[in-house]
Amino acid sequence: MITTKTKPGPSVSLCLKRHYKASPERVFAAWTTPELLARWMAPRDDFAPTVAEVDLRPGGRYRFAMSAPNGDRPAVSGTFVEIVPGEKLVFTWAWAHMPDCVSLVTVTLAPKDDGTELTLHHERFADDEAKSKHAEGWSGCLGRLARVVEI
Repeated sequence: MITTKTKPGPSVSLCLKRHYKASPERVFAAWTTPELLARWMAPRDDFAPTVAEVDLRPGGRYRFAMSAPNGDRPAVSGTFVEIVPGEKLVFTWAWAHMPDCVSLVTVTLAPKDDGTELTLHHERFADDEAKSKHAEGWSGCLGRLARVVEI
């Protein structure tokens, strides 16, 4: 599910929800453990994650990089704003090639049925095009995440 919200000014956001047959703790670990992140943090299977660094503390930094099929090496980094183990991560998000375009990602995890409901809220996009590209990328990443946590 993708929803769009427009706030006053140029901010556009998206919200994605997914259900995983895994505990919130396992899903949280996949977001915060570099070895696990390197297995899923890429939009498609033909992108190869190359860097996954995490300093998991409020104010700590993270960095993800990948190798694209065309030879590009996109990278994103940011700072953790809020961390509630097994429940919530809030972090800034900025692509290396656009460091002044900082957005905010909130991931919440809730026990539901036989697993976890993940809600990803990504806000502060400059426009609908940026939102659309991120929605596509996040959809791919979240699909790959299932392969890591649902084993």
